[in-house]
Order: sequence, then C-alpha cells, then structure tokens
Amino acid sequence: MAAARCNVAAVAGAVAPAAVRGTAQGERLGASVQGLGLNKFAGLRIASKGVSSDAAVPARNARKGKKVSVRATASVETAQKTDNALVEKSVNTIRFLAIDAVEKANSGHPGLPMGCAPMGHILYDEVMKYNPKNPYWFNRDRFVLSAGHGCMLQYALLHLAGYDSVQEEDLKQFRQWGSRTPGHPENFETPGIEVTTGPLGQGIANAVGLALAEAHLAARFNKPDAKIVDHYTYCILGDGCNMEGISNEAASLAGHWGLGKLICLYDDNHISIDGDTEIAFTENVDARFEALGWHTIWVKNGNTGYDEIRAAIEEAKSVTDKPTMIKVTTTIGFGSPNKANSYAVHGAALGGKEVEATRQNLGWPYEPFHVPDEVKSHWSKHTDLGTKYQSEWEAAVEEYAQKYPEEGAEFKQLISGELPEGWDKALPSFTPEDAGDATRNLSQRCLNALARTLPGLIGGSADLASSNMTLMKMFGDFQKSTPAERNVRFGVREHAMGAICNGMLQHLSGLIPYCATFFIFTDYLRAAMRISALAEAGVIYVMTHDSIGLGEDGPTHQPIEHLASFRAMPNMLMLRPADGNETSGAYKVAVLNRKRPSTLALSRQKLPNLPGTSIDNVQLGAYAISDDSKDNKPDLILMASGSELEIAAKAADVIRGEGKTVRVISFVCWELFEEQSAEYKESLLPSDVTARVSVEAGATFGWERFVGLEGRAIGVDHFGASAPANILYKEFGITVDNVVAKAKEVMA
Repeated sequence: MAAARCNVAAVAGAVAPAAVRGTAQGERLGASVQGLGLNKFAGLRIASKGVSSDAAVPARNARKGKKVSVRATASVETAQKTDNALVEKSVNTIRFLAIDAVEKANSGHPGLPMGCAPMGHILYDEVMKYNPKNPYWFNRDRFVLSAGHGCMLQYALLHLAGYDSVQEEDLKQFRQWGSRTPGHPENFETPGIEVTTGPLGQGIANAVGLALAEAHLAARFNKPDAKIVDHYTYCILGDGCNMEGISNEAASLAGHWGLGKLICLYDDNHISIDGDTEIAFTENVDARFEALGWHTIWVKNGNTGYDEIRAAIEEAKSVTDKPTMIKVTTTIGFGSPNKANSYAVHGAALGGKEVEATRQNLGWPYEPFHVPDEVKSHWSKHTDLGTKYQSEWEAAVEEYAQKYPEEGAEFKQLISGELPEGWDKALPSFTPEDAGDATRNLSQRCLNALARTLPGLIGGSADLASSNMTLMKMFGDFQKSTPAERNVRFGVREHAMGAICNGMLQHLSGLIPYCATFFIFTDYLRAAMRISALAEAGVIYVMTHDSIGLGEDGPTHQPIEHLASFRAMPNMLMLRPADGNETSGAYKVAVLNRKRPSTLALSRQKLPNLPGTSIDNVQLGAYAISDDSKDNKPDLILMASGSELEIAAKAADVIRGEGKTVRVISFVCWELFEEQSAEYKESLLPSDVTARVSVEAGATFGWERFVGLEGRAIGVDHFGASAPANILYKEFGITVDNVVAKAKEVMA
C-alpha cells in the first residue's frame, strides 16, 4: 500500500510532521460487591446530541455498508463540550506525563502516548462511562490498550480521571520495583486496567472477549423496558497488533458475531521498531477488516482533528450490527521536533535535550509531572458524575429485580462473583463397577452437569467440539442471532480462542469460560494461556488426546513435552485425571480457582474407574489410591498420572504378589501437591523410602523431583509414532512389565 505523506502542524507554531498513510480505501469482583449486593459504580456516558449534515452522510452510508472517511469539518455536540484550548492543554498534559515518566525511568515507549493522546482524551473525558473510585463497577465501559507498550497513555488518563491507583508518585515510579505502573498494563497490579496486554494482538482479542460477554449478558437479562447490561468496549491497537495473526483470528470472529458494541481505534502511525512499516506491512488494513465484516472509518488527522475523532466514534456507535474499526492516522512522537515520525521515539526516552525541545515546540512551560489547574479542575468532574450514574443504575437494577425477580436474582448472584451454593453437588461420582470411559467423555458429563448449576459457564472448542466432547447439550450456539446461548464456536482459531476467553473472564461478571482443543495444539494458544496465568484469569482449558494414547494420528498430534511445559508455567494448574472421580475432582478444582487457570489433560482412550480414586482428594494434588504398608514404610512407591495410573495399580498387584508392600500414588496435579504442608508430603513420600518409580506417557522431565536420585522415571523422551495406542505403549515401554522391572531395580 503506497503511503501518501503530508505535513500537519502540531499546534500553532509547532513543526512536528504528521505522516498520513493510505488511500480512501486504505479490586476485583469481591471488592466491588456492596449496596444492593452489587454496587458496581455507574459512570458517565456522553452521547452525541447531533451531527452536522457533513457527518450525517457518512453515517447513512455506514448503515448501507459503505466505507467512509470522517472529515474534520464535521461538527459534533457532546453532552459536555469543551473548548479547544482546554482540550489541547489536556491532550498535552497527557503527552508530557508520558514523556516525563519515561524520561525519569530512562525506559519506556513515549511515541504512542504522544500520538494517541487526542483519542485517549476524547475516550476518557467525553465518551466512556466509568467510576474512578470503583474501577470494578459492572456496567462501566471497558478500555483495552492492545498496544500495551504505550501504557503511559493509559496511566496518564487514569491519573487525570481520578483513579486512586495512579497517583503522581505512581507516575514517578513508572517501571520501578513495586510500582503500580509497570512497563505494560497489568490488571492484577493497577485497578482501572481491564486486561494484561503487552504481547501484541492479545489485547484486541481480549477486547473481543469483553464485547462477547456484554452481548451475551445483555441478551440474557435485558428486557424491552429495562437495560441493565449496556456498555461498550473500546480498544486502541497499533500496526504491530495488526501484523500478529491473532488479531485477524479475533477480528474474524468479532465480525461473524456482529459485536456492535466493540469499537477499535487503530493507531495508524506507520512506524514499528525496525522503521517504517513499508518494509514489511503494506496491506490495506481497512479492506481486510471490511472483508471480516467490520464497519470501517478513516480519521485522516488524528493529531489535532478532535471533531473528526468525535464524529467517528459517534458514527461507530450508530452501527449496531457489526464492530467498527476506526483507522486514526497519527504521528508517533507528535510534538518532538527531531524524533517524531521515526522509530527513534518508539521505544526509548527522548533524552533531556529533546524533551526540552518538545516543551518549547508545544509551548509547555511546566515542570515535569505538572497538571495545570484548569486541566485538573476539568477532569475532577468524573467522580461526581460517576456517583450520580451509579445511583441511577442501582435504582434501575432494583426496579428490574422487582419486575423480574427470577432473572434479577440470577443477575445479582452472577455478577457478585460468588459461586451458587451447592454447585459442586452436581458433579458425577463413580465406582469401580461403573463402565470405564475416556476422560474426554467423562469431561462432557461434568460440563453438562455443571451447566445446570453454574449460570456463568460458557465456552466451546476450536472446531473440535464433537471430539473434545465440550458441547453443553441443553444450550444452543452463541451466534449473532442467538447471543444468549452458551456454546461458543471458535472455529480453527486456537490462539484467539484462548485470548477471547481471557477477555470473557476479565469482564468480571461471573462468567466462567472454558475452551478446548487437542492437547498438542496448546502450541497454538500457549501465549494466551501464559497471559491467563500471569493475569490471574481462571480460564478452564479442556485439552483432550493427551498422549501417545491417541494412536494412529502420529507424532504431529501426540503430546510429549506438554505436561512438563505447563507444570513449569507459574500460576497454572496442570491436571491429568485418571478416571471419572478424578475428572469430577479436576473440574471442582478448576471452578474453585478463579484467579488461576487450569489445564485438564484428558484421554482419547477408555480408562477404567479405579478403586481408591476420589473427587475431593484431587485438591491435594497427589494422594494414595492403594497402600498395604505399615508405619509409613512401604517397600516401594509407584507414582503415575492419568491413563498410566491403571498401569501402576496393576504393577503394584504383581509386586505385592511377590511379598512386597507397595503404595500407589495418583499425581493428578503437581502444583496442588507442592502447596500441601510438609507433614502431608512426608506422609505420602517418606524421605527414607527411596525405592520409587514413576510412569507417565510423556516427557520424564521433572519427575526426578519426586522419584529422587535412586528412583526411576518411565516415560517418553522422544517423539511418538503412528500406530494403534496399544502398540505404542508396548514399544515405548509404558507397560506393567516394564514398571515391575524398574521397581525390582530400585528395590534391589
């Protein structure tokens, strides 16, 4: 895509160039539950009262599906119209708070905040509704900075808006130890940050999940005479986000689902770390998003075209049947005389001389971190306005609950974040007499049982629902025409699937998202799973076909190192149940853990229901399913997870027949076991019993922690092969005979 360039003055007397590219085509839930059992603060939504005829034409064209370019001549009246001089001072305040914080830290990305300050100001000051004193109020508009490296933009906005989480001292501690202003947005560190972003493209996929949650809950609870779920999701993304494949996956789904309350603003500054994007990124982004089912708008002057930005957002809100992508052409590092419009301003402090030159260029006489009184006074309105809107929303919820008591009670319970009383009683239990089954099938029984008792359970598979066994049979599909349904069809989009689930969970409305694919394809969504763990997002990952036991599909589909890799991931629960009871127990653990994700590795092949397994003991991580020893001194300890627990149990029977005492331990979740007391660990793995053998159809990496230097770990430390499962188990030594042989070695 050719780039046409022209210069635009930064402000009167300023000389920063603006490169115009393209063509016309071109504290958590619990902290916020008060008052009516909710007390989610109602903030301010400023709606446009009117648009001039120049802007009305594009709006009409938008409803006809035509692409338009909103021009700066459009005149938009907002509920709170601010004079341009004050807006400009506010915008420059945002710019210099970012400049000063990056300069003090000598680390960060000043370019994006300097270029995106106008759209940031308009979103937070004129468009979005939120409560700075209660960041987790339910019906707030959500904002996602997908280009998370530019986080000083959001920190500056939160500071001006009056969020307690970002005081002046926090800005001065940008990127420092213990700071509430880390180098990329982190929802668990800074109230007011909705999702954790940084890896490019994750944020826009999170935004799709947030918008999905709003659409779903609105469809379930809103009535013709009562809208208690009514908010927008806004997202700023950059060229890097658009280059990442996950953004295309997520945008494809958003267009398919018709998420009309998702409005994304694309910071079209044509600069990435390596230089001008012409070296690697020349596609027509507008045309791509149009093809994906989005409404698109081009704001040609994102530097000073305030009315143009306002009109574009209003137009986007008028298009209710599809998401909107607003391409906002900006200058990275706007106002910097020597570094604007270059990669030099992307990821490094400006330097003292350039900071001073920028102050001179933009007419900014203030000391670092100063907020002019008139700007401070102007932004102070948001707290009082939020209080007003909160009380109105709470009254609306109470009126709703009186008119619709059943729905009102469910809505209040759901957004409280509390699980319904007795929810886990629905989980099925099993005896050894019950017919064996693959744990993927047992998982489906659990999901369908929980669907009746957990109103927030929602999820689906990456085009493998009939194989992952993840359909909730009493519900239909979440689609554009049926958004109240709870089965989500993600298609073959594993990466976006995980990130969308993160967004659904971080909507903080009591939804419990799950998603599924073959365990091997966690390789495609690992980045999203890592963000789940980092961001304390308790998504449930249902991963089937968990080992060489899947058989004939061969090594491309057989997980080897995957169990070890997720056990190495902080704040991830890696659960591998062996039968029906342990599958129910794994779901119980996963649902209870709302601040850490769970990965369930489930079998394709049938497994028996074993004596000694337990739903409740899964929470211990490891426990004995059989033990004929006395005084905590078994001759041998056998350890296994999942499908290999049956092999360990059979091997124990053989060894006991030879007069030895054996303890068989189900190691269903290493992480949970490590959290148990030292006394419990010693009772299960006595330190003076060194004859230990583990067996697991995966990499042996990590088992040395439990078998010790004198023990043996049986596993698969090479790629698999294409053959029936029973042949593979025999050829790779995952057999009763091999376990017995290794046991005799360690007992010798």
